[in-house]
Amino acid sequence: MKRPASAGTLETARRRFFDAGLLPHGLVPELILQSWRRCRDHGLSADERLHVEPAAGAALGEFKERHERLQQLCRPEVEALYADARATGSIVVLTAPDGVILDALGHADFLDKAARVALRPGVPWSETAIGTNAIGTALVERRAVEVRGGEHYFRPHRMLSCSAAPILDPTGQLAGVLDLSGEASVHHTHALGMVRFAVEQIEHRLFMHSFAGGHVVRLHAVPGLIGTPREGLLAFDGDRIVGANRHALALTGLSWDELGRRRYAELFASPMPRGEEPVELRSQAGTTLHACLRSGGSRTRATMAAAPHGTAAPAAVRTPPAPLFDAEQSRVLELALRLLDADLPFALIGETGTGKEVFAREIHRRSRRGDGRLVAINCAAFPEGLIEAELFGYVGGAFTGARREGAPGLLREADGGVLFLDEIGDMPLALQSRFLRVLQERSVSPLGGGPAVPVDFAIICATHRDLQSEVEAGRFRADLYFRIAQHVLRLRPVRELDDRAGLIRRLWRELGGEAAGIAIGDAALDVLCAAPWPGNYRQLTGTLRALRILAPAAVIEPEHLPAELRRLPPQPPASPDAHADLHALTEAAMRHALDACGGNVSAAARRLGVSRSTLYRRVRP
Repeated sequence: MKRPASAGTLETARRRFFDAGLLPHGLVPELILQSWRRCRDHGLSADERLHVEPAAGAALGEFKERHERLQQLCRPEVEALYADARATGSIVVLTAPDGVILDALGHADFLDKAARVALRPGVPWSETAIGTNAIGTALVERRAVEVRGGEHYFRPHRMLSCSAAPILDPTGQLAGVLDLSGEASVHHTHALGMVRFAVEQIEHRLFMHSFAGGHVVRLHAVPGLIGTPREGLLAFDGDRIVGANRHALALTGLSWDELGRRRYAELFASPMPRGEEPVELRSQAGTTLHACLRSGGSRTRATMAAAPHGTAAPAAVRTPPAPLFDAEQSRVLELALRLLDADLPFALIGETGTGKEVFAREIHRRSRRGDGRLVAINCAAFPEGLIEAELFGYVGGAFTGARREGAPGLLREADGGVLFLDEIGDMPLALQSRFLRVLQERSVSPLGGGPAVPVDFAIICATHRDLQSEVEAGRFRADLYFRIAQHVLRLRPVRELDDRAGLIRRLWRELGGEAAGIAIGDAALDVLCAAPWPGNYRQLTGTLRALRILAPAAVIEPEHLPAELRRLPPQPPASPDAHADLHALTEAAMRHALDACGGNVSAAARRLGVSRSTLYRRVRP
């Protein structure tokens, strides 16, 4: 986009727009002018003092945990940009699909300056919250954006020069934003190009992870570019096209909204490639491409599950599922899918880290509601005084601190899709009765008045608690329990799995351990299999990831394992009905971690891969 000729020209444009109410065409890029107009329509005043409260503490931890998979997929590019950012006095920023910042890394001095203008984790940088900025404007425009100095809507942000590009999943949904920001006084010539290149690589990796078990056609006009991030990618369910990247759209003339409806023969006159060697592929339009097939083991519906991106205001984020389901888990998954497709509410019961949200996303992805959104709500993550407003929404002025325009609420966000209520056992009693009324009447009434709004969503609930015991103790309403848990599905913890060795090997392979030339020795594998893993998959995955990065040798031996694992005596496999013994093992492991961390709950929780609230709940330090 054309940039302003000088700072003086930009100031003239600002005076015409903000003071005189005129449209300064030609003085600022048209993209910037359109963003200014949107911000003004949102009721933002360029001179007002911004009051943006970042998520903090447990809420920030839950938010980051929910987007851990996105952070993993982006890590190579974020680390590469981080090295450049430190050298150039800049920072690299990764956000969730709604623009809320997940990570901000880079030069220490500029990180401090950026924090003063709220460019830090937990802060939303959407246009509606922050005005014109590279992150928020890239989300609206769905393309790479550069915003320099005074092009930002709010005056305090004139110190920034920002380049951002949206990350799109294989169905065209926003998965996040990558941004490189620095001092406006320094011209960052290649920043936008670097961000574009990084996002291209991220989207390529995201595509391959999303369709790891499916049939993918790789294509390009130049055969030498097949196998690079510049190649086109098309994913198929049978002969139906269910996923594409931007390069494939450009090569074939497809659009995002045609996915799921167009078939192979509608685009190509040549047969589908059968091998991994590129062959000529003639399109129905007469153009010649080169293509090959990357074949997976199963053909699955590949419409990816939308997931929430934080406790404040969810949006459609497509998080790439990469679950490893054994035979028993697959059976549970099939049962859950049949229940969801019949609109029968059910509850997933499992300890922390057993993958309840991963299950919910995969169930949604495969269900007949897969085209709708999955809105996940962690009932334990909200302050009790806030959860009602976030769930049911409110009209403007309903309470002190409410937005002027009000908010629709998370229940209405789930309309047409799936509502996932995580940690339902922690929902306050007073709220349970109101939520029960929503389920009975199928409508939501916002706080502060206003008409009831009809809603249609399927429900998945999850908890680590025994809900029946909670009902008997009077901590959970019986009528709500029978409404939301018409069937109960239990997810076994890692220590109860029959083939823990196979699971560890598969995880190690997926995390890149084998590709890095590092093997887990038999003795170390025995220790890993015998560990109680109170944090389950989350803790196990974190431990394996750390081993891959820190391994001092080509073969991991017991002495390379974390100290708390080496000190635990081997345990016999637990039987499914040995609940008391299993809880004792879990508590012992938690107390052991607390002792090793000198009583520091936060450090022990990080070591175990569980939340601080879980430690407080299970072990009273």
